[in-house]
Amino acid sequence: TAILIDCVCVCVCVCVCVCVMYARIRLSLPESWLTVPWARGADGWESEHLRLCPQDYTCCSSQMEETLALQSERDFLRAIEENSQFLLTTFTQRHRRFDEFFRELIDLSEKSMNQMFTKTYGRLFTQNAHVFQELFVELRRYYSGGSVSLSEVLSDFWSRLVERVFSLVNPQYQFSEDYLECVSKHAEQLQPFGDVPRKLRVQVSRAFIAARALSQGLATGRDIVNKATKVNSECVRGLMRQWYCPLCRGMPSLRPCHSLCLNVMKGCLANQGDLDTEWNNFIDALYQVSEKLEGPFNMELAADSISVKVSEAIMHMQENSVSISTKVFQGCGNPRPAPGRSKRSPKESGGNRRPFRTYSPEEKPTTAAGTNLDRLVTELKERLRPMRGFWVSLPHTICNDEKMAADVTNEDRCWNGQTRGRYLPDVTGDGLVSQINNPEVEVDIARPDVRTRQLIMELRVVTNKLRHAQSGQDMDFMDSEEGSGSGGGDHGERYNDDWPGYGPYSPSNNKPPRNPASNPAKPPRVREKNGAKWNRNNGHGRVRSAASQLTLSLVPLLSLPFMVTVAPMWR
Repeated sequence: TAILIDCVCVCVCVCVCVCVMYARIRLSLPESWLTVPWARGADGWESEHLRLCPQDYTCCSSQMEETLALQSERDFLRAIEENSQFLLTTFTQRHRRFDEFFRELIDLSEKSMNQMFTKTYGRLFTQNAHVFQELFVELRRYYSGGSVSLSEVLSDFWSRLVERVFSLVNPQYQFSEDYLECVSKHAEQLQPFGDVPRKLRVQVSRAFIAARALSQGLATGRDIVNKATKVNSECVRGLMRQWYCPLCRGMPSLRPCHSLCLNVMKGCLANQGDLDTEWNNFIDALYQVSEKLEGPFNMELAADSISVKVSEAIMHMQENSVSISTKVFQGCGNPRPAPGRSKRSPKESGGNRRPFRTYSPEEKPTTAAGTNLDRLVTELKERLRPMRGFWVSLPHTICNDEKMAADVTNEDRCWNGQTRGRYLPDVTGDGLVSQINNPEVEVDIARPDVRTRQLIMELRVVTNKLRHAQSGQDMDFMDSEEGSGSGGGDHGERYNDDWPGYGPYSPSNNKPPRNPASNPAKPPRVREKNGAKWNRNNGHGRVRSAASQLTLSLVPLLSLPFMVTVAPMWR
C-alpha cells in the first residue's frame, strides 16, 4: 500500500510539474509558480479547494486558478477585439476618407466659383465676393453638423445678392435699403431667374443632406463598435471552465467542444446579440444612402453645379432684365435717379465672358486625394455587405477558430466541461432572452443591459436620419419648415439636366412625373397693411423679418447683383 501511495504521489508531482511548466510558457508565470502548495488528505494527495474547475485531482492551486481565470477573460476580450477590427477599421477609415472628400469638394466648388466669376465679372464679383463666401461658410457649417437649414441658407444667399445686383442692373437709379427690401419681398412673384433657383436648391439640398447623413452614420458606426466591444465579463466561470480547466486536469492540449464554446460565447455576448435587428437596419440604410450619393444625389455634381446654376440664373435675368425692372418699378414705386454716375469700362464690366466649366457624366473630377465619389462608394458597399448579422455570428466566428475550440467533427475527443468526451447539452439561441436555459453561463434575463439599450436607441436614431436622407429630407428641419425643409418637399422630383442617366420618371419609384407648376409653394408671407397689392406709398415702410429674407422666393433675385453692372454689356 505504501509503495502504491508513493507511486501515486510521484505521478501527481510529475503531472503538477508538467502543467505548471506549460502554464509558465503559455502565460509567462513567475518561477514561484513551480512551488504549488499541496495538502495530504485522508484519501491521498489533493489540490487546494478550486472554485471554478471540477473538484478532482488537479495541477492547479486556488491562486493559479484565479490567475488563469483572469487570463481567460483577457483571451475573450482579445478575441472580440480581433474579430471586430474589420468593423472598426472600416468605419474609421471610411469616415475619414468621405469627410476629407466632401470637405474638399466644397473647397473646390468655392475656388472654382471665385476663379470663373472673377474672370467673367471682374470687379463686379470681387466687390461682392463676401456674399458667396458666406454661402460656403454656411454650407460647411451644415455639413459639419451645425443647426442650419439648407433652404434658408440658399434663400438668404439669393436675398443678399438681390439687394446688391438690382442696383447694378439699374445703375441710373439710386435705391434705398427699404426699396431693395421691397424687391426681395416680392421676388416670388418676379421670378427673375425662372426655375433655376429651385433646381439648385433641390440638387444641393439632396446631395448635402445625404453626404452629411453618410458621414454622421459612419462616425456613429465607429462609436457603436467601440462601445459594444467593451464587454463587462460576467461569465468568467464559463470562460475558465472551457479554456483552462483542461490544463488544471493535466490535459493542456485539449480544446473545448464546439457546442460548449458556443454556449459560453452566446451567454457572454447575449446583449450584443440583441443589437442584431437594429444593426442590420443601420447597415442597410448606410448602403442605400451611399447608392443615392453615387446616383441621383451625387455630391460631386451638386458641388460643381453651384457656380454653373448661378451663371444660368444670371443669363436668364439678362434676357428678361427690362420686363423684371418694369414690374419692380410698378410694385415698389419709381426710384430716384442717381445724381451722377460714370460709365464703367467694358473691361470692368466683364465684356470678355467665357463659358463656364462643366463636367460630362463620364468625366468625374477627382480631388487632391486622387479619388472620386464612385470609387469611394464602391469600396464602402463592398465592406458593408459582410457586416450584416455580425453580432449574432460573433460567437460562431470565435468558436470556429481552432485555437479557441475543437472542430465540430471532433465531438468525442474534446473537453466537455468535466472531462474528455462528447458535449451533450443543446446550443442556446441568440440574444438575452434565449439564455434562460444556458447551462454554462448564468444570465439575468430580467435585467436588460442599460448600455445595450442605449446603443439600440443610437442605432435607431441614426438609421432614421439615413432613411429620411434617402428621400432628400433633413429630419432636423422637417417640422420647422412644414415639409419643404431642406429638400423635403421635392423628394419626388428629378431633372434630366441635374442627374445624368436619371429622367423625371423612373418605373422603379412607381410615381408619375411632377408638374412644376403644381408644386405647392411655401405659405405666402404676411404683408403689412395693403400687402395684398403692391403699394408705391408703403412699399418702403416694411419691417424686415428673418422669415422674409430666407424664403425660397428670393432665390431668383440672388443673381441680380451680377447682372446690374454687366447688364449694358450683356445686352
